[in-house]
Amino acid sequence: MDLHLTLDPGQPVTRQIFEQIRDAVLSGRLQGGQALPSSRSLAAALGVSRTTVLAAVDHLMAEGYLSARAGVGTYVSQDVQGVERPWTRPSALRPLPWWGEDSWGVPEQPGEAPAFDFGTGVPDPSRFPFATWRRLLDGANQAAAEHGRYADPQGVPALRRSLARHLAVSRGLRASSDDVVVTAGVQQAITLLAQVLLEPGDLVAVEDPGYPLVRRAFTAARARVVPVPVDGDGLAVHLLPAGAKLVYVTPAHHFPLGVRMSLSRRTALLEWARDSDAAVVEDDYDTDFRYGGRPIDALHSLDRAGRVVYVGSFSKTLLPSLRLGYCVAPPALRDALRRARFVADWHGPVAPQLALAGFIDEGRLTTYIRKMRRHYEAKRVRLIQTLDSDFDDVLARIPSTAGLHLAAWATSDNADVDGWLRRAAKQGVAVSAVQDYATQPVRPGMVFGFGAIPAERVAPGLARLRAAIDA
Repeated sequence: MDLHLTLDPGQPVTRQIFEQIRDAVLSGRLQGGQALPSSRSLAAALGVSRTTVLAAVDHLMAEGYLSARAGVGTYVSQDVQGVERPWTRPSALRPLPWWGEDSWGVPEQPGEAPAFDFGTGVPDPSRFPFATWRRLLDGANQAAAEHGRYADPQGVPALRRSLARHLAVSRGLRASSDDVVVTAGVQQAITLLAQVLLEPGDLVAVEDPGYPLVRRAFTAARARVVPVPVDGDGLAVHLLPAGAKLVYVTPAHHFPLGVRMSLSRRTALLEWARDSDAAVVEDDYDTDFRYGGRPIDALHSLDRAGRVVYVGSFSKTLLPSLRLGYCVAPPALRDALRRARFVADWHGPVAPQLALAGFIDEGRLTTYIRKMRRHYEAKRVRLIQTLDSDFDDVLARIPSTAGLHLAAWATSDNADVDGWLRRAAKQGVAVSAVQDYATQPVRPGMVFGFGAIPAERVAPGLARLRAAIDA
């Protein structure tokens, strides 16, 4: 390895070498068992005598920071535990005000999962076909390495073709591979669309309650974000603000309430977009897992004026860590989105895109969705039965036919849902409140995710929640 040291001509060289290597060990930059350059090469790199370097190394070994292996070399001692040190130098740099708000809620590194995790937006990783994925990824890695050049910012053509076919069959979208832009999840798709469609100060309408990260993405783009209420028929279109340039919706399975937008509201929204010269971003959230009722057309399929941009991801369908999503955009936006992706990060990793294309083309995605739909439905039924039988005096379940979560309103507007959930959390039960996803006052309620929690933990987790409510 190369070891960067800086020597000050006015200080003793041996002492400087000693202190800088010692600090690198103590700070964790050099870790236990890591080999150091030879004394000869380090002396040559620093322009000092080998004797000077050896004197510093001997001192470090004497104090236990380094150890020597006869005939092999010099290594950082395994007995020294480095501690990463924070930046301590003063700085006058400050972020824009909204980046300092505590409400952003960036997740910390995941620790120990709650014993009964009803969190939203997380699928069950235990059923993922890792052996198949490894096979596809191994071949994709080889193909990507052989290609050896930067890829298309719009996405690997093979994946765009596969996605266009999959969406045509599963959601009735009329789109070609040219209309598809591959992204690092829905969040990047929203960020790119904000860059392409919005000027600072433009008005954006979002569902309330709704997905908090979407609001933040538009805020970060310097848009003025206006919350619009949601009822049993979806977004209240008649309350959309005049002058809005864009509206974001989850019409097939609203997050977090789980309702779907009625056909009359869908029609009204498309008419509003046409009359307002505005864009509609349709997040087809969680629609792969539908448990009953007739499938409803995507807004994109009903759109005749090219106002709708359709976005989706595989974070809930497969794994969040894949970070693979897409948007299907009108031709007029295609080049701008491609350029925006290029500016953002040139392109995403090639191998996972090729692997996903193979996963789709071999028919494995369809098979996996069908199998997981049965798996999730069993947990969903268990959740519904317990909520309807054991919580009917305190919670009124909101009807929903799709997705990996259910929501329920408290039967009393004065219910202390936050208190219930704090007590439940002490018993290892993680459930979120509807108000966690709202910016305006909303009636109290709860949101139950059932994607990740094992089926056998649903009933005991709900029993602990009930005990916390009654406490």
